[in-house]
Order: sequence, then structure tokens, then C-alpha cells
Amino acid sequence: MALFDLPLDQLRGYRSTAPEPQDFDSFWAKTLQEARAHRLDAVFEAVETGLSAVRVYDVTFAGFGGHPVKGWLTLPAGASGPLPVVVEFIGYGGGRGLPHTHLLWAATGRAHFVMDTRGQGSGWSPGDTPDPVGSAPAFPGFMTRGVEAPESYYYRRVFTDAVRAVEAARAHPLTDPARTAAVGGSQGGAIAIAVGGLVPDLAAVAPDVPFLCDFPRAVTITDRDPYREIGNYLKSHRGRTAQVLRTLSYFDGVHFAARGRAPALFSTALEDQTCPPSTVFAAFNAWAHDDKTIEVYDFNDHEGGGPFQEAAKVRWLASRL
Repeated sequence: MALFDLPLDQLRGYRSTAPEPQDFDSFWAKTLQEARAHRLDAVFEAVETGLSAVRVYDVTFAGFGGHPVKGWLTLPAGASGPLPVVVEFIGYGGGRGLPHTHLLWAATGRAHFVMDTRGQGSGWSPGDTPDPVGSAPAFPGFMTRGVEAPESYYYRRVFTDAVRAVEAARAHPLTDPARTAAVGGSQGGAIAIAVGGLVPDLAAVAPDVPFLCDFPRAVTITDRDPYREIGNYLKSHRGRTAQVLRTLSYFDGVHFAARGRAPALFSTALEDQTCPPSTVFAAFNAWAHDDKTIEVYDFNDHEGGGPFQEAAKVRWLASRL
């Protein structure tokens, strides 16, 4: 796929015009207050994996609505002191998978917490967390579940789970709450951005080719799923465009980025039709903290930097965790 979005010099200055809800902050403050009315109840159960270099815990904690959410916590074997912790969020359709697929961050000497995404994990990576909340008619996928109102939208539950995942990761006695990073790619990158806007004391945030940013532009510039789910929903639910865009505005990474209080390393790919580079730059340029960098991969699609970006994150986090 040839370059299809704005030229790079224009991308570096691109700013989203997506309107921010006036009650954005109060909406999320109330949402998190309601979630915290339930005890976190983070439980860490040691599991036997056959891996001698790490210790792995099967984690359960209370997310949105007090619903049980799963995760993995992986620690370097023999670790005895408070460790910096990397909290990771998974891409669209995937679940937490199996412990041996998450070894990078423990290999750097850090604790690693990966959150299972509710209702997902039946595609490319298995998951174990159901979403007990139903929704009105929606297009297959997750993008339009409950999209009739921000209170019922699917990602309200996911972003709340993610904040609680950070709290669960920090609850383990071998993690250092003051040295916590949020990372993820695609949907996971979007969740990391949301966490960066909702958790004020993170040490670092690293979203790769993030999804769920600059919705008004994203849904019109690409016809690739998952954004296309929104267009397909509106094809059959005519006349609801304004209502849907209003709901999505409460979950737009651009608005969370404007509240980002930690150093950030973004990445984007100029041939990415799934998460177009202008939508990524919209969030990057809105990021509030001055210490921010974006890696640009000129001829890549949604795979972005892949292992090259993983190496970049390892180097970048070395001075921040």
C-alpha cells in the first residue's frame, strides 16, 4: 500500500478538531469513583509454567462494576526488592494468551503485568475474561457495542478495567508503584493512552500504532476494520451519526492525551490503514507532557516497527524506569 495520508511534514503539525465533551473529566471521575466503590481484591496465584527464569502469577482483580478481570504478572526469578512494573494492554480481538508469550519485560529485570481484555480473546490470542454487560444491537466486533450512549459504551468498561489493572499491578509487594509504565500496541496503545490520561502518576507511557484516536477523521479516512465497523453500523442505523460521534468523543485518545502527565514514546507507520498516521499524530501532538517522542516507520503498515520498536522501547525505558 502506497502512502495515503498526509505528508510527513504536515503530519508533524497536524491537530485534531474533534470536539471534547464539556463533562469529559467529570464523566471519567464518576466512572472511576463507581469502580472504586468495589474492593480491588487483587489475587495473585502462582502457576507452574516450566519457565525457570521467571515466576508467573495468575491474577484476578475487580474491574468495572466489580466484574472479575484476569491478568498475568511475570517477575524475574529470585527478585526480592521492589521492581519497576510495565503494565501492558492487548491489541484488538486478543486476550492475555499464555505466560510464555510475555517474556520481554521480565527479561529486562522488571515486573510485567498484562491485562486480559474483557469479552475478547477468541481471535489471535486466547482470553479468559467475559464481559457480563449486554448491549443494544451492534455490528459484529466491539466498536459499536453500547455506542448509543457513553454510559453504555464498551470501552468505558475496558478503560476502567485498565486503570484498575494498574492498581492491581501496584498492589503486589514486589512492584514499585512509583516506577510504573503503561504500554501496548493498536487497541493496547489506545488503552495505554487512556490510562496515561486517567492515572496522574505514571513514570512512562509507550503506545504503538494506537487505535481509537481522532474518531471523526479515522472513520472517514480508512475503510479497514475495526474503524469500518462504525460505518457499517451507521449504514443500517441511519441518522445516528451525531449521536455516535458524541459517544465516541468520551473515548477519543486525543482527549486523554491532552491530560497525559508522563513522558511518552509513540510510534506510527506511514502505510498504516488500520490506524492512519494522522490519527496517531493527533494524539501525539495533543500529549501534554513535554518529554515526548514519536518513532516513524516509513514503509510499514499496521505491524509498525515490530521488534525494532520493542528494542526502541527497551532503550527508552532504561532511563525512565
